[in-house]
Amino acid sequence: MEAAALVAPVTALEFAGDVLLAGTGPEVVAFRLSGGGPAAAAGRRSVLCEASVQGLRAEPGGGAAVRVAAFGGRCLAVLAVRRVGPGGGERLAVCGGGAARELGARVWEARWAAGGRLALVLGGGTVGLYEWRSGGSWLQRTSCTGAGALRCAVLAGTSWTRLVLAAGTAMGVVVIWRAAEAAAPRRRLQGHRGAVLALCYAAPRGLLVSASEDRSVRLWAVGELGRGDEGGEASCLLVCYGHGARVAAVALQGSRPVSVGEDGVCLEWDGCGGIRRARRGHGGALRALAVRPAGGCLATGGDDGGVRLWRPQQAAPVTAALGASGRPRAVLLVGPRRVLVLDEAGELAAYEAAAKRWVPVPSLAAGGPRAALAAIPLPGRDEALCALGGGDGRLVLFALGRPVDSAVLRLFEGGVRGLGWVPRPGQTPDTTALVASGPDGEMLWMDVVHRPGQAPTVRLMGRYLLPPCKQRWHTCATFLPQGGLLVCGDRRGSLLLFPCNSSPGGAVDSTSIANGSIESVNAGSGSKWEPSCLLHKRRLPLEVPVSVLFGLHGKTGVASVTCHGGYIYSTGRDGVYRQLRLQAGQLQVMRKHRPCKGLQWIEELRFTKDGDLLVLGFHANNFVVWSSRTGENLHCIPCGGGHRSWSYWSNSSAEAFAFIKCGDVMLYHCEAKPREQQVLLASLHGREITCVRRLGTLEVPGHTTANVFITGSEDTTACILVLSEHSRAAMPLTWLSDHISSVRALALARPAGPDDEGFSGKGLSALLFSAGGRAQIECYRLLCAGDPASESAVTCSVIHVASHRLDEHWERKKNRHKLVKMDPETRYMSLSVVPGTSTKQLPTAWKFLATACSDGSVRVFGLLEATQKLLLVAESFHHQRCVLKVEAFLYTRAGGERRQLLCSAATDGSIAFWDITGPITKAADALHQAEGEMQPLALGSPLLTVMAHSCGVNSLHIHEMPEGQYLVASGSDDGSIHTCLLEVTVGRAAAETCLRILERVARPCAHAAHVTGVRVLRPHLLLSASVDQRLTLWHRAAGRLEVLSTTFFHVPDLAELDCWEVTEATGELRYYCVLCGRGLEVLHGLAPPAPQSEAPQ
Repeated sequence: MEAAALVAPVTALEFAGDVLLAGTGPEVVAFRLSGGGPAAAAGRRSVLCEASVQGLRAEPGGGAAVRVAAFGGRCLAVLAVRRVGPGGGERLAVCGGGAARELGARVWEARWAAGGRLALVLGGGTVGLYEWRSGGSWLQRTSCTGAGALRCAVLAGTSWTRLVLAAGTAMGVVVIWRAAEAAAPRRRLQGHRGAVLALCYAAPRGLLVSASEDRSVRLWAVGELGRGDEGGEASCLLVCYGHGARVAAVALQGSRPVSVGEDGVCLEWDGCGGIRRARRGHGGALRALAVRPAGGCLATGGDDGGVRLWRPQQAAPVTAALGASGRPRAVLLVGPRRVLVLDEAGELAAYEAAAKRWVPVPSLAAGGPRAALAAIPLPGRDEALCALGGGDGRLVLFALGRPVDSAVLRLFEGGVRGLGWVPRPGQTPDTTALVASGPDGEMLWMDVVHRPGQAPTVRLMGRYLLPPCKQRWHTCATFLPQGGLLVCGDRRGSLLLFPCNSSPGGAVDSTSIANGSIESVNAGSGSKWEPSCLLHKRRLPLEVPVSVLFGLHGKTGVASVTCHGGYIYSTGRDGVYRQLRLQAGQLQVMRKHRPCKGLQWIEELRFTKDGDLLVLGFHANNFVVWSSRTGENLHCIPCGGGHRSWSYWSNSSAEAFAFIKCGDVMLYHCEAKPREQQVLLASLHGREITCVRRLGTLEVPGHTTANVFITGSEDTTACILVLSEHSRAAMPLTWLSDHISSVRALALARPAGPDDEGFSGKGLSALLFSAGGRAQIECYRLLCAGDPASESAVTCSVIHVASHRLDEHWERKKNRHKLVKMDPETRYMSLSVVPGTSTKQLPTAWKFLATACSDGSVRVFGLLEATQKLLLVAESFHHQRCVLKVEAFLYTRAGGERRQLLCSAATDGSIAFWDITGPITKAADALHQAEGEMQPLALGSPLLTVMAHSCGVNSLHIHEMPEGQYLVASGSDDGSIHTCLLEVTVGRAAAETCLRILERVARPCAHAAHVTGVRVLRPHLLLSASVDQRLTLWHRAAGRLEVLSTTFFHVPDLAELDCWEVTEATGELRYYCVLCGRGLEVLHGLAPPAPQSEAPQ
């Protein structure tokens, strides 16, 4: 079998002219940096056979081709980055015969020497001059002894006589040799209290920087090595502490060290040993670092498989005090350089940042101490339309550039509590919708028309009644693109859906009301008087909400609601934002997102044109703008928190943030600039991937075939991603972050047919179950469809269906003081969807899920998707030890009768077989009668138990064969593989299920380590994978297993595999498998021909 796609930790980075090279597994990926625009992928090539690239060294100089030495393990290869074509694109080519060289010892360092040769450092302290061309040969070779075990090395000098080696040892010492005089080290640099893991030397400055597992970085003055200074004294210039874990790589940017560590942070250090700049964004430990000499860019890569380019930091914007004259109560930005301020007396003033002066706004009608202020820019004009709602129920509308032309209306008997402009689809450029709420929960929708040189005119469009609550006013609103519906959020945290009619016949024009009462204002003003709306608004019916999600965001209120991509998004002060949709005229919550840790208040979401999602909110006392794509704060402004008045403005040219602090108005302003961080290779999981499932394949016109996978990880997230064989890279579609502990198991329930719930003919649809630590199960409805306009060519819709936790289940029990409390630390080790339950045999469409638990139990859960209920219905503690695997399968008799069977495997090597048909039927009846509530039933005793292995069963798979036979394959911690042929029969009289073992085959020591994946492809074909990084294809013959082929894969710490088959256009059958662990890899191969004596089933 051969690799089709790979996602692996990034372990090496190197700048080669205008190209950035990254080593990920055995492959080297090139990114083009020239052209003035964003960097782009230029090529990918596999260079090392069975080793990961640990280092890349570009030959000094330039030209049409740049040679690069790639090394890792005991292998060495030389690449050439060549420019081809009129556009100056890059292409990776392998030099020196095209194959990696096996050097017999681990390669720690490589350096280009005179004549295009390579100086190498090997394990054991060997230094040599290597001619890599013409088959490869050693020109010089010596051994530098007396230092101990090496952990890193760096070379200086270009000729053998001047070649100097500096090596970091496991004892925390940096030793320096001259290669030509290698009897003993010339110098020892001591100070680290742990193994030295990385070194970097800058010859012009004579500086050496070292990094250690003691979490420190040290800068040494060692002189110019290679010119006879290596025997002199060295001094430690800096000792830098700041990393929270081991430091993995270091570099020098001028005279300042830069380091990355396993804490996922890239730190730039100042000249005093302090942290000058901390760069975050990766999801896991960082392993690689490179500094571009020209331009000062940094590149980082790590365990999440991502590569990021960091541009030099520009000067941080300064927050300036504006010197407000009164006591400001509310601020509002009406442009990046203009601030509108409302003081305690209800007076308005504007600050022009360009002229650095305050401009008073003529008093129209004092809003009072409880006035509400809102403004919106007018399209195509450098002007803003303002609305001022007073505590006496009056509303003042005016253009900021000409406040004397204003309109004054009386809306309510009491004060205006909520006020906001709402963009409406299909409205004319001179018309804007305004929503205001007053006492007793009354909310008005008005269309405001403004023409230059005239006072605004108002048309009352609708009246709405908010649900009763203590704080009864709206906080935000938006019109749905579907038309005829208005969504608003209130101060109680509820989302409300109202019908709205924008036809002229259902509105009241304020300028055509006869005999209306006129409000009195100051004489001499140029305002246009509007009649009171108190009497005439009753012409419109008082609409009530057609859908209410009460208290969705808690008692602190809904902060914003917006529409994007056909979905509704709401935010609040509960630290999450929710994605909703309109289903059958009702608001339906699809899922909730917690964008980043510590963000307690999410104010607003901004969707950018390049596909990024910006989250505006508050982290402690700081206002932050957080990027979902890069996982970093674009802005972090100390403002004292969100309880004070503040305002944020952004456009393509500038960004501004105004807030009140210490009785003054503060303004933060910055010009728009390119992002400091650019994602070159998308990140996946930062920790080990523990489980993977293939959802299916999508054919998208104009794009290559897209394979959709779901992965779960120890980083508590699950990811839905597209893995392309063309680009050999992963593209995450969406992340599921509802788990509070690691995700250890996944299971998919696909629709059985067009009549099944959730069936979709437009793409891939399935129910996803995810489970793991803290006894937590989450259930989602997935729908993936082709989208040629998107970067990944696939779009994914996720609806959160239900969740379950054992500790919460126990808390809801009656008389729980009489029961033994369930261990909240229980982990779900494996999941399996019980087949054949969505039939007419059951009274309702329940789906059942079998789980293997670390507390020694096998549990069965029932899901009713319509009511979003996931309940524990049956359990058994038969195994009395950790259950590692479960697998459910279906037996169908000739008459159509079905039996649900279950296979479970534990840490003692035993495999138990259960008939769970009776408990499932009883549970379905009990759930139907009790309307979704019941006490868990007992599963009873297993029908058959087989001692298949001497220790834990880590992999299990069941393949159905004809005539009621099933082939059960398992793999164990002891490296063995076991298969048994199981026959299922049902007695005619007692109708009891009978199991009989027809054949057992065991292959001890099939692998050199734990067998964590096994699949039965055909009755005569098995596939197994192990932690020894070997994928073995077996032929099953009578009483034995024979090896057909063995393939090395590049995923360490293998956790699981999934397999599928594809019939190609030529009629050939090809098998695919995906493996997960510390990375993700897809392999494929043609099916071997079936033996003549064994026809394929």
